[in-house]
Amino acid sequence: MERIRAKSPRAVQAYTLVTDLQQRFVTKLNAISKKIGNGKSYEPTEWFRDEGKHGGGVRFMATDESLFNRASVNTSQVQYDDDDTKQLASASAISTIIHPKNPLAPSVHIHISWTELKNGNGYWRVMADLNPAIEYSEDKAEFANKLKQSAPQQYAEAAAQGDRYFNIPVLGRHRGVTHFYLENYASGNFETDMAMAKTVGEAAIDTYCDILSAAIEKRTSPTEVDFKRQLDYHTVYFFQVLTLDRGTTSGLLVHNQNDVGILASLPSLVNRPLLKSWVQKMPAPQDMLLTNMIDCLANEYVCAVNDDTKQALANCVRKHYQTHPEAINMQATGDSIPPTVNNHL
Repeated sequence: MERIRAKSPRAVQAYTLVTDLQQRFVTKLNAISKKIGNGKSYEPTEWFRDEGKHGGGVRFMATDESLFNRASVNTSQVQYDDDDTKQLASASAISTIIHPKNPLAPSVHIHISWTELKNGNGYWRVMADLNPAIEYSEDKAEFANKLKQSAPQQYAEAAAQGDRYFNIPVLGRHRGVTHFYLENYASGNFETDMAMAKTVGEAAIDTYCDILSAAIEKRTSPTEVDFKRQLDYHTVYFFQVLTLDRGTTSGLLVHNQNDVGILASLPSLVNRPLLKSWVQKMPAPQDMLLTNMIDCLANEYVCAVNDDTKQALANCVRKHYQTHPEAINMQATGDSIPPTVNNHL
């Protein structure tokens, strides 16, 4: 089966960028595993949109369980060059989440994408956020400073948007400790914007790998309490992704051909009673969404989130927003709301 790629010159450049970033990240993560883990490399899995007719993607998943709780580095390109009824010409993206096993090492989320419409317009989405279960001020400062250096003109706006987007109102907290988020970004110069996206992506990848490697090597004695704090934080992450993240929801609503890949960011274990305690905090109809999500989990204190669970959760989220389309307006926003679902119509 062959994945047909977009023909637009800008889409070709964007796809080259995201695949180069993917290779950069996977190479560095494999080197860390070889140096201080069990040496097992990330393994690729390919998926296809409409049997490859409209593109697809590749995700690299961690296999070194001595270092990673759950980790994936995904790239994709969806294109509709053969379908004049679609507003979307193509969307090229890298989306990655790394959850280390050591609770004293932070998680990271990075997303960079170029969306191009049939009318010739296009925009970037550039995100990078550090997500520790247990915060270390030096990690936060290093990550934020390197991103500020990589995009000095955009950083203030991106940090402010990220703080809004990753806020969790019902819990009175943020998902991470430092955020870079540009939505619908286009200065009018594609080459300049792509160079910025590349610089931010490389800075986020390189800085995180430095932080991760140092944390694993130096913070070698996590306690049982630390692992409990990690479990609870991973539960917060799970909650935010499935109830607030527009990118995740849009991906699930657009198609059902990569559900497990879209939910690859979910950590491997969550605290079911903690999730249940938040139902009463949720406004309608999101209280029913959370209740139905919990029903997808095993009736245990610590619940495994495996591929079958992710598929059940994907179906649950999709059904909820098909039944309550107005509820998507209750999800997180930066300065603007991307018309991701409408672009595919």
